[in-house]
Amino acid sequence: MAVSLLRNRSMSSVNNLLTNALRRLSSAQVSNTIPDEARERMMYSDINSQIGSCMPLSAMRIGTIIHNIELNPGQGGKLVRAAGTNAKILKEPTSAYCLVQLPSGVKKLIDSRCRATVGTVSNPTHGDRKLRKAGHSRWLGRRPVVRGVAMNPVDHPHGGGEGKSKSSGAWGKGSRTPWGKPTKGGFKTGPLKRKK
Repeated sequence: MAVSLLRNRSMSSVNNLLTNALRRLSSAQVSNTIPDEARERMMYSDINSQIGSCMPLSAMRIGTIIHNIELNPGQGGKLVRAAGTNAKILKEPTSAYCLVQLPSGVKKLIDSRCRATVGTVSNPTHGDRKLRKAGHSRWLGRRPVVRGVAMNPVDHPHGGGEGKSKSSGAWGKGSRTPWGKPTKGGFKTGPLKRKK
């Protein structure tokens, strides 16, 4: 009787040992797969290639496509924010400034401490949509554009006269803005640059 009792106890303890060993083995296999997945993630988690990550220009590489660029550090994104636009880093940002090519083609030196977001702004087909009717323009806040020739002389320098005449009176002036400044012929309207 005592021998059979001892046999049963030893068998149950052996069974317990086996089940515990199997549990440890299975958990070890599971824990071994987790580091592999993490290792794979780390291999492909180059932060420069992760679209949507925001960092200073000094931390990016040549050729990185970026958008939402700051002009002054900590100011917030000012450049390249329209739908479907992006800019490109042209020179390694090792010095204080980084050379960036904007969507217009202009190359601009920007402080390397300024931050930008990796990738392109979404919705590139924004400019392709057709407005269904005139009211659609009005919903977007765009008011109608009226030609100066179709106005009266009190409203525009091109207004008045018989037929389609821009002269608007005895002076015979050419194309003008609504405020009377010449619009053609190389008339400079912007701030005058200092001559060297």
